[in-house]
Amino acid sequence: MTMPSDLAGDGLVAAPTTAGAAALTRTRPFYWSVRREIWENRSIYMGPVIASGVVMFGFLLSLRHLGQGSHFIRHLSPVAQNQAAAIPYAIMAAVVFFTSVIVAVFYCLGALQSERRDRSILFWKSLPVSDLTTVASKAIIPLLVLPVVTGVVILVAQAVMLLLSTVVYIASGDSALTLWMQLPLDRMTVTLLWGLLAVSLWYAPIYGWLLLVSGWARRAAFLWAFLTPLALAVVEKVAFDTDYVGHLIRYRIAGFMRVAFNSAETNITPDPVQFASTPGLWVGLAFAAVFLAAAVWQRRYREPI
Repeated sequence: MTMPSDLAGDGLVAAPTTAGAAALTRTRPFYWSVRREIWENRSIYMGPVIASGVVMFGFLLSLRHLGQGSHFIRHLSPVAQNQAAAIPYAIMAAVVFFTSVIVAVFYCLGALQSERRDRSILFWKSLPVSDLTTVASKAIIPLLVLPVVTGVVILVAQAVMLLLSTVVYIASGDSALTLWMQLPLDRMTVTLLWGLLAVSLWYAPIYGWLLLVSGWARRAAFLWAFLTPLALAVVEKVAFDTDYVGHLIRYRIAGFMRVAFNSAETNITPDPVQFASTPGLWVGLAFAAVFLAAAVWQRRYREPI
């Protein structure tokens, strides 16, 4: 008698059906894969926290000048007052943001290579977790988890800075309302959140490329990831005296500012319409999808180093 399991092996019956899918749903492999990445890579949250601590230390040292500085700021124009009061908060956001980008780069470079180096790939492949789930759980870290962590760290640090500044203002005889009116808190928050979202989408092809190299390179993933496009740019310049590759690299690294924000005379405001209508955004997302698909495909055949 032919058993259902035999038919499944011959491809005549789908196996295992709803029971297997329900079991995977209950175990939530993607959720626990993401949790594993966070557990094993403490730099995801420690990097932004340490960067904010360094800036906070400098801010604490500058508090003794804040009371005297408030009298100077009061004589400036309203726009200049807003800009001067927001400088420490902008520095905090910039330092933590660039730290998170560095953390994301090094995380992606080691995400797929480290499991081959320590041979843990054999263990993870023995579990009912697909290559797609594994690569997607690693890609979600720089695309979503790190921006969320970065945003929370910046907002908490800025709230602490505002609280300390309020105390200093009151102690120096000024009204705390003066400080709160000088700071464009709503615009600062909207700009921060929009910037984190825009950078995550704009850098998606970079993160996808780094993950692809991480899964492919046996060693020196950093050199393969950065020297390959640099070599292409040099070859193009020498052979054809053009700079298309170099321009593309510069555009992808620093171009998000001019496509995601509208730079007015005094303020930088988010511009979602311009960002969404930029072809470079969608071309980059398409390349990110290709790189991630290639990373999934190659992991299927990768062995320990």
